[in-house]
Amino acid sequence: MSFADNLIELRKYHDLSQEELAEKIGVSRQTLSKYETGESLPDIEKGKLLADAFGVSIDDLISYDKNKEDNLGLGVPPKGKHIFGMVKVGDKGQIVIPAKARKIFDINTGDNLIVLGDEGQGLAIIKEKGLLSLLNNARKK
Repeated sequence: MSFADNLIELRKYHDLSQEELAEKIGVSRQTLSKYETGESLPDIEKGKLLADAFGVSIDDLISYDKNKEDNLGLGVPPKGKHIFGMVKVGDKGQIVIPAKARKIFDINTGDNLIVLGDEGQGLAIIKEKGLLSLLNNARKK
């Protein structure tokens, strides 16, 4: 997928007309239309405004490809949110945390992870240090 494809998909997902989005970033509707057709590209400042308007990273706005196998056909994720792809559960319940996730969240061999569960929403994994910090901050309030 290209920048233009991502721009169109995000604009429609956020239920914005070309006119409304153009006004948000300070360009004409015609200019925004040219971005969407690939006839022209925004400068860095307008690109940042577009990314901010959708709550996504500028890198994902420009180069995210939902058709890439790891992205599971899903659109551009919000800034700070990630899709790490599919993992398979082993016969004893073990999973392998993808390398990209381990790098982003600084998960290393020997780290203790806590698995949390909500029957309505699913499972979450948090580093022991992260949970302890979260609990300590909650107690102080």
